[in-house]
Amino acid sequence: MEPQLKNASARLQQIIGRNRRGEKVGVYAVCSAHPSVIAAAVRQALEDESVLLVESTSSQVNQSGGYTGQTPPQFADFVRLAIRRAGLPPQRVLLGGDHLGPYPWRDQPAAVAMSSACELVRACVLAGYNKIHLDASMACADDGKSGPGESTIAQRAATLCRAAESAFEHLPPGSSPLVYVIGTEIPAPGGESLAGNPPTVSPSDQIPRTLELFRAAFAEQNVTSAWERVIGLVVQPGVEFGENVIFDYDPQKANSLSSALPKNPHLVYEAHSTDYQPPPALAHMVEDHFAILKVGPQLTFAFREAVLALTAIERESLGRREGVRLSQVREALEAAMLRNPAYWRSYYQGSEDELRLARVYSYSDRCRYYWGDTAVQHELAQLRANLDASHPPLTLVSQYLPTQYEAIRSGRLEANAEDMIQEHIRAVLRVYAAACGKLRKKLRKTECIQ
Repeated sequence: MEPQLKNASARLQQIIGRNRRGEKVGVYAVCSAHPSVIAAAVRQALEDESVLLVESTSSQVNQSGGYTGQTPPQFADFVRLAIRRAGLPPQRVLLGGDHLGPYPWRDQPAAVAMSSACELVRACVLAGYNKIHLDASMACADDGKSGPGESTIAQRAATLCRAAESAFEHLPPGSSPLVYVIGTEIPAPGGESLAGNPPTVSPSDQIPRTLELFRAAFAEQNVTSAWERVIGLVVQPGVEFGENVIFDYDPQKANSLSSALPKNPHLVYEAHSTDYQPPPALAHMVEDHFAILKVGPQLTFAFREAVLALTAIERESLGRREGVRLSQVREALEAAMLRNPAYWRSYYQGSEDELRLARVYSYSDRCRYYWGDTAVQHELAQLRANLDASHPPLTLVSQYLPTQYEAIRSGRLEANAEDMIQEHIRAVLRVYAAACGKLRKKLRKTECIQ
């Protein structure tokens, strides 16, 4: 691991400690591998002078490449290049692995799936990931319809932890220690596939039992020292999103969870599927010790919004100009999704017209799996080239991207395509930054002390 990341996990633990002492501060995790999202997140962290936590999921990035085609070392290099180019201090950047476990291999027997999961965890640690979400909550092929019990989930998570700790021993002396997130009631990666009733809030009286099961499993796997570095517990706070529904945080329903955290280990709740939550709900979650807020699909949802707005601007401004080939982003995206429906088919229901709309506009944002398609990338490049070669009238930007228009008029934003896209993504990130508190002054003070 590179020396500049040495203090990353300590910075995260400081934020968690402050939250447990009653301060309204937290951290948001950018769970995305999209280049524009990562670039926007780096810019936002620079502006806020805050910690940047970037996490790749086991489906996005794994030893086989995941749906992004990146292995953990490649993803780590990609993020590090982005922060170097932007000038973000590396000691303020933390890499994490989300849902690290058997999820990508869940159609295989547990022993086979866990072997692959351990390989993934080792690869992440050796690539410099510091924050490891141990997620063995999903059923494998031989687990039966009811799935694994709590005890089995804890034992499998401890096995993954042992793989991580063993890999850590191969890192240079003084490397920033690993921190872990655990849990048994973990929302499905990427949101629920179906609309329905709001998810049931985790019972607070089960938390001591869950923690004891994991503590005992860690001891059985001889990773007791890692137990003190467990910083987060994933529970269900009643928030979720699906194809066309969002379930908002209800503080009254989740109230008992706030006081259920133990004094030791010194941990907070990690909230998954917080995408699309209203700003007051996110702020209330941080106050209620859901101090790690995960966001992913909403960021690529914002990317898609900006891209399609720019295609409308392109058509209005350049549609009648001779010698200009207009981009076909929307058409290329639809074609890619129809060629390979594996990433969206089980998530959407309805008529052909309803499916057509859901493929691109759904909250589930399953189209995020297709932005890397070669044909889609070609059309995105054409869109950027067209608009950057001939900047559209600001009146059109005002029509389709009014927030970006205001930023351009004030001199805060360049009128080029990629900057406008990133500004739209940053509008989401600013909501999360606000919910997590203004860390600027205290971060400066901490840096001075160190």
